[in-house]
Amino acid sequence: MDKYGMAMALGGIVLAALLSGIGSSIGIFVASRAATGVLSEKPERYGQMFIMVVLPGTQGFYGFLAAFIVMLRLNFFGAGGLPDVTFPLGAKILTACLPVAVAGLVTAIYQGKVSASGIMMAGKRPEMAFKAGVVYAVMVEIYAILGLLTTMFMLLKGINWPTVAGA
Repeated sequence: MDKYGMAMALGGIVLAALLSGIGSSIGIFVASRAATGVLSEKPERYGQMFIMVVLPGTQGFYGFLAAFIVMLRLNFFGAGGLPDVTFPLGAKILTACLPVAVAGLVTAIYQGKVSASGIMMAGKRPEMAFKAGVVYAVMVEIYAILGLLTTMFMLLKGINWPTVAGA
């Protein structure tokens, strides 16, 4: 087995899950700070705030999904051991994981900022919670989804996955 190929594949797994998870954590933190401020004065608006706080968390799920697919395709959870991952294959896997990793990191942070702005608006004008809060935050989500789709297309259609001997 080419240890560098497997190292690159593992790097793709780690980056997909880690960067999108970091972005989601920061985005949720930013939105939560704004929601906590509004809720300290108007706790009845919890339902309006909740969706805007959790929206930046979706990117972490997207990164996890990509990492999980790579682990499944490389037989991490099956009997028979891991397949031979050549250096070029490892580079393809790493490259395929980058769109969801980078898009997840960046969009989650900015989605948290957009959500925080929507939360502050909804604190003063609750009728604007959906229009200004959720809709604007979902606009940022579209780019996270595009990163996920790019990664999925590359992983599922752009890579000839090796098989495990004897599996």
